[in-house]
Amino acid sequence: MKNWIAAGLGLAFSIGAATPSFAHGDEKHFSAGAPGDPKKPARTVEIVMHEGDGAMSFTPDRVEARRGEQVRFILRNEGALAHEFMLATVRENDEHAKVMERFPDMEHDDPNGKRLDPGKSAEILWKFTKRGTFEFACLIPGHRQAGMHGTVVVK
Repeated sequence: MKNWIAAGLGLAFSIGAATPSFAHGDEKHFSAGAPGDPKKPARTVEIVMHEGDGAMSFTPDRVEARRGEQVRFILRNEGALAHEFMLATVRENDEHAKVMERFPDMEHDDPNGKRLDPGKSAEILWKFTKRGTFEFACLIPGHRQAGMHGTVVVK
């Protein structure tokens, strides 16, 4: 019985570790702001994901926003591989990347992150409620290291 309980707790812990609260479902804590309100105006920024010549990238790889501004990110994967867009702090993306190493096929359809197959597109509506510098990155193992990350500067 004790082994069964320990195994169950271990499984619950490993599932919890695979879904960090900053990126999955805990809308009370998003470091870069909060999900946007579709009834309010938003500036549109298109982000294209691609790879080639051993590098992976986002275009553009830098976005500036004002505190309180809503941005509608239109994400397009023009690459031949699956990519994702995760918006958080560098530290949070570092932590999430460690989880992704253990679960590389983890799907993301979160307020602050999406995973896209080649040729697909998605949208994230985001309100930047805090000043600072934030990162968007592809946390699929190897992609961020190949250059697939960008910066949002909120003034």
